[in-house]
Amino acid sequence: MKSLEANKLVVRSVYDTFPPTVEYSIAPYGLSLEKVLDELHFWGLSHRKKVIGK
Repeated sequence: MKSLEANKLVVRSVYDTFPPTVEYSIAPYGLSLEKVLDELHFWGLSHRKKVIGK
């Protein structure tokens, strides 16, 4: 996760609770990957059909 944060793809929020709560969310810059991730998702579905027939 540190590399995703360093590359401004996710935002890490730490809350003052006990135990500490850490939350990750997609950063505005990370949203620029939406089309790439959609294509990867569709490729994965196609690959799954080819490999296991579902």
